[in-house]
Amino acid sequence: MDWQVSQSGHITLSSKPDAGTVRAALGRSGVTKASDKREGDGATPLGRYPLRRVLYRADRVAAPKTALPVRPLRPDDGWCDAPDDAAYNRPVRRPYPASHEALWREDGLYDIILVLGHNDDPPIRGAGSAIFLHCKRGDYEPTEGCVALDPVHVRALLAEARPGDWLTIR
Repeated sequence: MDWQVSQSGHITLSSKPDAGTVRAALGRSGVTKASDKREGDGATPLGRYPLRRVLYRADRVAAPKTALPVRPLRPDDGWCDAPDDAAYNRPVRRPYPASHEALWREDGLYDIILVLGHNDDPPIRGAGSAIFLHCKRGDYEPTEGCVALDPVHVRALLAEARPGDWLTIR
């Protein structure tokens, strides 16, 4: 299945013919062509991305029901966002000497993370890292470049997701 996210911030959560759309938060800088995406620009990259795997906070939420690979987060999980580092746009264990994002967060945004296959095969240095589908903040406040949904909707999408599915941001 190819999940569709519109630039207006809506996503269809089901392959069923009567499925509606739900609200999604996008980057604080809006959207940008994937070829124009730059590390730290706050834009959500347009394009079609494979659904890679799911990470979740087992101390806060139950494992999502999904056919995708799932792993609980650990307090030392991070994601490298340093373009000059060999682990750029890859998971790392904290502490890590280069710039990275902590995946174990207190604000609930990463209680469930769907890792998207953006700039990862192989990563192009500086072309953007850590593009996830994750839980929303507040009343759909903008993200740093990810796609964010209400946790109920994250779970609904994951329940239907299968290996080989894609997320298209258009």
